[in-house]
Amino acid sequence: MRIDLKEQRLLKRKRRVRHRVHGTAERPRLSVYRSLRHIYAQLIDDDTGQVLASASTLDPALRQEGRASGNVAGAAVVGELAAKRALEKGLTKVVFDRNGRLYHGRLKSLADGARAAGLEF
Repeated sequence: MRIDLKEQRLLKRKRRVRHRVHGTAERPRLSVYRSLRHIYAQLIDDDTGQVLASASTLDPALRQEGRASGNVAGAAVVGELAAKRALEKGLTKVVFDRNGRLYHGRLKSLADGARAAGLEF
């Protein structure tokens, strides 16, 4: 399959998912971006356009511990860190935004890590 066709399909899925998913201050959107090397998670309030909390494999807290890698285990650690930061701000419920990606692999691992740390979605 051609690369540009793959990107077009991803953008189409992303728009379809984002049309249904909306974050608020009480229930922010947990947006996950996955690159080839790293994974990023942000808690976003779409009403104000603010990022309430974030975590990634580039985070200094994970790099010092040596647990920052872009694999499935690293994604689970990022999910736990994002959930910990959300709970510190008093956020327990979120809406999961998979950004058009399949709920599988690193994305699923991040979601499971966030759920294990106390987030509800």
